[in-house]
Amino acid sequence: MQKKIQTAVYYFPNYHVDHRNEAIHGSNWTEWELMKCARPRFEGHVQPKVPLWGYEDEADPEVMAKKIHTAAKYGVDAFIFDWYWYEGPYLERCLKDGFLGAENTNDMKFALMWANHDWVNFHPGTRQTKHYPVNFPWSTRRETVGFVWDYVIENFLTKPNYWTVDGLPYFSIYAVNRFITQMGGVEATAEVIAEFREKAKKAGLPGVHINGIWFDILDTHPSCSACPQSDWAKKIGFSSYTSYNNIGMISSPTFPRLGYDFLADYYIDVAGKAMKTLPAPYYPVVTMGWDSSPRCVQSETYDRGPYPWMAVMEPTPEKFGRAIEQTIGLLKDNPAVEPIFFINAWNEWTEGSYLEPDEQWEYGFLEALKKELEK
Repeated sequence: MQKKIQTAVYYFPNYHVDHRNEAIHGSNWTEWELMKCARPRFEGHVQPKVPLWGYEDEADPEVMAKKIHTAAKYGVDAFIFDWYWYEGPYLERCLKDGFLGAENTNDMKFALMWANHDWVNFHPGTRQTKHYPVNFPWSTRRETVGFVWDYVIENFLTKPNYWTVDGLPYFSIYAVNRFITQMGGVEATAEVIAEFREKAKKAGLPGVHINGIWFDILDTHPSCSACPQSDWAKKIGFSSYTSYNNIGMISSPTFPRLGYDFLADYYIDVAGKAMKTLPAPYYPVVTMGWDSSPRCVQSETYDRGPYPWMAVMEPTPEKFGRAIEQTIGLLKDNPAVEPIFFINAWNEWTEGSYLEPDEQWEYGFLEALKKELEK
């Protein structure tokens, strides 16, 4: 009998107060401040996007309990939290205080995706800056990664509602090539991954399902060229692969808008290829939308440029539902041990990719998701 398709949704935790952010942006700052300042940048552009629930504090257990209840009601099985480590945890109160402190925390599974990139300050970003300041560099090395594994295992992987795939706790690595470089190469990275699994077993776990974020353009893209794709895909020993979203897989042919259906169709072809060619399961991702204009200085002309000056991809519930339908069809055509797909994202408000209800569509996207899952 075919297993139930699982839906995992990425969660971006920068909508609560963090002391490191306060030191840079001022008292009580969160990324909601960018959303409050957003404005239309071209004709027909819908900004500001206003959350239906208001500008809430996600580290409040009662607030998070509402998110958990709503997500579960509409078919979400797990939140995949973007997780940061800059010589210690960053943006973690959302998960520890909010999610794990919610009275209904066990109604929702959760897992981590290690967002192992430098924390760059484009909050907001100006066109005049060629290189944005790095507030927190990602500096973990082979010599220090073992401490991170211990921390993750103790604080998260052993929780009763931690999400498992094939019976193993799921853990994803975002910037695989950066990880390989800082661990010391492909062979050293394979050793680091094996060490993580061994540490988990010593802690009483059956191991770890380690996922790598994969890009079709890995061998040619400047930010993804640390080593040949075949090396890390075949030699490191990842349990599975997925993507964070479909943005960046192709240069936008139009500006200031990019067609939602155009990119969704392109990505389905990429995902189909990945499922057939990678040495372990590839789990597809559905991108909600894209609009990084809130991270731009609002007084500057909105022209094409580097991130965050990018084309806007505006979804509708109907287009999103079609993408979900295509993705479920892809899973049925390429059966894996665990049929899973991801959604980006639950709350990437400043990148225009969120399932949370807003004043424009209210619960329209969540209803489209539930409708396709129930078919």
